[in-house]
Formats: sequence, C-alpha cells, structure tokens
Amino acid sequence: MAGIYIHIPFCKQACNYCDFHFSTSLKNKEAFLSSLKIEIELQKKYLSKEEETSKISTIYFGGGTPSLLSAAELMRVFDTLDKNFEIDNNAEITLEANPDDLTKQKIKELKSTVINRFSIGIQSFYDADLKLMNRAHSSQEAISAVKGVQDAGFENITIDLIYGIPTLTNHNWRNNLQNAFLLDVKHISAYCLTVEPKTVLAHQVKTGKIKNVDEQQSAEQFEIMIEGMKQNKFIQYEISNFCKDGFFSKHNSNYWLKEKYLGLGPSAHSFDGENRQWNVSNNALYISSLEKGQLNFEKEELTEVQRYNEYVMTSLRTMWGVSLDYIQQNYGSAYVNYFLEEAKKYMISEDVLNDENKLYLTDKGKLIADKIASDLFKIE
Repeated sequence: MAGIYIHIPFCKQACNYCDFHFSTSLKNKEAFLSSLKIEIELQKKYLSKEEETSKISTIYFGGGTPSLLSAAELMRVFDTLDKNFEIDNNAEITLEANPDDLTKQKIKELKSTVINRFSIGIQSFYDADLKLMNRAHSSQEAISAVKGVQDAGFENITIDLIYGIPTLTNHNWRNNLQNAFLLDVKHISAYCLTVEPKTVLAHQVKTGKIKNVDEQQSAEQFEIMIEGMKQNKFIQYEISNFCKDGFFSKHNSNYWLKEKYLGLGPSAHSFDGENRQWNVSNNALYISSLEKGQLNFEKEELTEVQRYNEYVMTSLRTMWGVSLDYIQQNYGSAYVNYFLEEAKKYMISEDVLNDENKLYLTDKGKLIADKIASDLFKIE
C-alpha cells in the first residue's frame, strides 16, 4: 500500500527552529494549486510498476502549514488525486494544522471534507516556549483547537510536542505531557529541539541571545517522556512517536517500513522502492516548470549499501526492529555477519536486544540511537 505526501509551502510566519521549505507570502497560492494539479497528472504512473497499480492507503497534507488552505482548496487537491490514483476507501487522510487556524468555523468546514486525521502542531503548552520558537498560537489556543476538533467528531488526532527547549524545565515538561494526556489524544509525536544551520534559532544561539540546547537536560526529558508514556499506556512504536493501541500513523509507518510513496509540491521527496527523488525547493521554479508541463526534480539511484544503511537506520528506530532474516534475503550473509559484528558491543552494553533474530533498541539504547545506527552502517 503506497502513500502520497503533499507539501503545502506556505506559513503565516516563520518558526525560529524550522528549516523546512516554505514562504510567508500567499501571493502565489493559486498558481501553486494549479501547478500541483499538473504535477499530480504528470505523476499518476509513478507508483505503478508495469501493469501493477499501487492502491493509495495514506494521503498526508504537510508543510508549511496546510491548514492555511480552505476546505474547498483541499478538496480541489483531493479530487485531482482521486481522478488519477486508486485511493483505498479506508485511506488515512491527514491534515497538519496550526492551532490558530482551527477556529470553530474552520473545523466545521473541514468536517465536510475527506480529512479524517489531524496533526496539530502544539509544541508546548507554555507561552514562554511558544514565544521563543516564534509560534503563532498561544497555549490556550492549543487546548481549544484540540477540543474543538474532538467536539466535531474527529477521534484520530495527533499532537506535536518539543522538548529540550532552553526555557522548558523538567517540571514544565512533565506538565506538558500531563496536559496532552488530559486531552485524551490518541497519538503524540515528541521531538527534541534541534538547532538547524541557517535558521533564526541558530543565529540566536550563535549570538548568545538564546542558550543552546542542553544535551543532559534533553536526555532527562526524553527519559521523563518514556516513563510518562508507559504509565499512560502509549505504545512507543518509533523513537519520537507514541500512540494508543489502534492509532498508529499509517503514513509514517509506511516510511519506516520502506513502502513506496509519492511526494508532491516543492521540496517534496518520493521513493519508488529503488530510487529517491526530490522536487526543487523553490516555489517560483516549481510553478514555472509545471506551467511548461515539466517536472523539476533531482534523482538518486540507491546503491545496495545505501539501501542497507537506510533499512538499518529506519528499522532500528521502530518497535519492529531490524530483521536479520530481511537482511539475509535482501543483502546476503556478508551483511548479516557485518551487522552482528558491529552490533555486538551494543548487545553487551544492553543498548540493543536480540530477540528471535530481530534486534531492537532498549530504552537506554534509544538515547544514543543515531550513534548506534551510524556504527552499524556499511561504508562503501
């Protein structure tokens, strides 16, 4: 089952930590939507292999801020998808939304669309944290947005939280988690604040205006999160993703389980099972190319080593772990032996557990997941 991601490259204002592609000007929105329609039509065979057609099981409106689009605009995009792809009747259709966009009227309008899952970018329930990150909403708006969506009858809701924020104490982080649990959302994505190059946050840290992320405090808040999620019966199915039983993100799980997906819109990435490609990260170039009927992207054919490394990196982060049988079947004994040799020290230190030919990170190992994965990579 394949997925489709649509990148909506517009935001009201720039979050200080964000390095995704977006524009704070909406003047090209209509031209973008027209170009997106052309791209969908040009890419309708991307997920098909010869005569085989992949049924679409997930559609994800991401960004940027997709909730800036009206219900009518979202349905224009969906209708074009529906004409060009075979979409499963039970497809998971997610809309990323900022709390300040989710007014009662907007939620009422969205109820008439195909959207059946919301991803609400709360980040923190403390206004000091929101101000530091230059978020457009307040903590009260965050709570109201979630309750408003629930009152409208939507059950499948995930919220985003960020820990490691310089203004966020461990006490406040516990309260953030408790607020999320009290809202009774079924899915929570929680990420450590990262200072990405060329962002406003990176400049503020460099100039001393804001303290840098404290690694020790971030680790403590990660551990607080793990314990809190367990106590509230959330399943940690990926390092940053937690859900109640039955509410796994189908779309994100497809990424981690190496399913095919098509990315539409400027900067969006696609994967056909063997190759990756990514669209130009420039709204004007994206629009002008498609107005000429041309796709503007770069492409990379993955080598065997790259495919192995990606499998290790994504699988190790999940509850499903790295399957030695999968490595054997797809890459051969030499890769299995290499993996086991490199993983040996982490099994001894109990950062990695081998259970029935599958290797998983322990809670301790999750703290150093990136280091473990990089040590297990094969060098070309």
